[in-house]
Amino acid sequence: MMTIRSLLFVTLLALTVLLYGSAILLTARLLSAHSRNRLGRQWAQVVMWLLKQVSGLDYRVQGLENLPDSPSVVLCKHQSAWETIALRVILPPEQTWVLKQELTRIPVFGAALKRFAPIAIDRSAGRQAMRQLLSEGRSHLERGNWVVVFPEGTRVMKGERKRFSIGGALLAKQTGATVVPIAHNAGVFWGRRALRKVPGCIDVVIGEPILPGDRSAQEVNAAAEEWINRTVDALPATAGNARRT
Repeated sequence: MMTIRSLLFVTLLALTVLLYGSAILLTARLLSAHSRNRLGRQWAQVVMWLLKQVSGLDYRVQGLENLPDSPSVVLCKHQSAWETIALRVILPPEQTWVLKQELTRIPVFGAALKRFAPIAIDRSAGRQAMRQLLSEGRSHLERGNWVVVFPEGTRVMKGERKRFSIGGALLAKQTGATVVPIAHNAGVFWGRRALRKVPGCIDVVIGEPILPGDRSAQEVNAAAEEWINRTVDALPATAGNARRT
């Protein structure tokens, strides 16, 4: 039954991408950036509702009071595709994402994604990719957009760790922006490249803001990495231990 529900959800997810992606492409020239972001959030809300209704997978958030009033740099754990949808709902709608260029080449989805002006980098470009992140990231922050970074660079299976890249922390240090660390256990329920979506409740924890101040980018990055890994380790690691409240 879980597999059937998961297949149904994936089918409905694909339909929402086609529907909203087409709508964004058709109206891109008519909508302001603010309106496009609102439409993107609406799509994410629909997907999260479908996930709960079809697969029985919900979520809860701790620490919403830790979100600053000003645009910030978000450093988030990356375990699955779930957080790439959920953060559209959890965070303020004015967002831009640091992501790999390959995603912008997916039919319909990629074309619609470009309308949100992501920071699409070539991961093999090295210093050029870092310069792009810093330049475009600064522009987005100045325009009032939150910059979302997955410092591990790729999805990491639950229970595993990957060293954080310094790009997000360096952007915060150079611009004076606040760093917001986010931990979660989505990989317990929506695994990396896994079809099955396990019923339960994903825990999301928003940490206290990290102000660059006199700290170096390396120190900011280390503080975020330590808090995120420690918080993830404290969250339920199996679906049976993660029950709704």
